Amino acid sequence: MLHRKIYQLCCDGREVCVFLRDQQRWIERARIVDIEGDLVTIRYETDEEDEISSWEEMVRLESIGSVTQKLASVPRGNFEPLVSEDCPEAEQIRPRSPDSNPD
Repeated sequence: MLHRKIYQLCCDGREVCVFLRDQQRWIERARIVDIEGDLVTIRYETDEEDEISSWEEMVRLESIGSVTQKLASVPRGNFEPLVSEDCPEAEQIRPRSPDSNPD
């Protein structure tokens, strides 16, 4: 089952966090770019002391203990969130009138 979910995340190209059981570490803000047999290729960047490094690791499927993905985020602080009136007209959801027929 994990193999299918990892394959789906690879196809979607979504950013994920991966926990490697054998190394007891998280790889954050990574992309699963390929799956071949039981090898999973993961790309990510690290930022250490004024240097950004790009990495590509191949890990065995069995060493992956967990995969998480961010669903949404909201900035903290004093701000006014966007409401439906601020959305483009095509994206606004309009309530149905009581006499409208769903068919």
